[in-house]
Amino acid sequence: MDLFEISWRTIVLYGIITVVFRFMGQRGISQLNVIDLVVVLMISELAVVAIEDSEKNLLYQLVPIFILMLIEIILAYIQLKSQKLRRILDGEPVFIIKKGKIDNKQMQKHRYNLDDLLLQLRDKGIGDIQDVDYAILEPSGTLSVLEKSERKGSTSVFLLPLITDGVIQEKHLELLNKNELWLHQSLKERGYEDVTHILYCSYLNGQFFIDIKKE
Repeated sequence: MDLFEISWRTIVLYGIITVVFRFMGQRGISQLNVIDLVVVLMISELAVVAIEDSEKNLLYQLVPIFILMLIEIILAYIQLKSQKLRRILDGEPVFIIKKGKIDNKQMQKHRYNLDDLLLQLRDKGIGDIQDVDYAILEPSGTLSVLEKSERKGSTSVFLLPLITDGVIQEKHLELLNKNELWLHQSLKERGYEDVTHILYCSYLNGQFFIDIKKE
């Protein structure tokens, strides 16, 4: 393979793959779920093969790249419509520390050890676990922390969604010591009869924030 062949294939593939990733959406590396990561790795490998294998027509070597892009776009669209699929692919936030107590079961379940916890707390300038009221391990692997000093004067913890895409988040209600009956009654008092019409609903210090789905 001559230098010219390598050069023009590299330039063409660079441009095409840049466009492909733009079509696949704007996510940072830390936000990639399992499917995204598999697609990125496969496209990268296919691009390397296409550059090195000059005996095959480049057009045919681009076909699997575009197929992967199409699969990614279709899955992304389905995720927009299905909260269950989003949870499977992206995962859910997990409380590692709850009311000042470390949840060992959740740590073991997610293969997250004490060294990881202490490291991420130090990154946030927190040297003592006793100072932490709540800590959430996000699907991206980052840690969201609420210190005990920050909670003074507040009747709630994190601003957690109670409804997303018309689906009630029961775990978040439990953290607020509330139930679905309370939520339905509260929404009904505010003129919202059907939760499936609500795109997003959160509750903090006695105040609701509600956003309705656009038709």
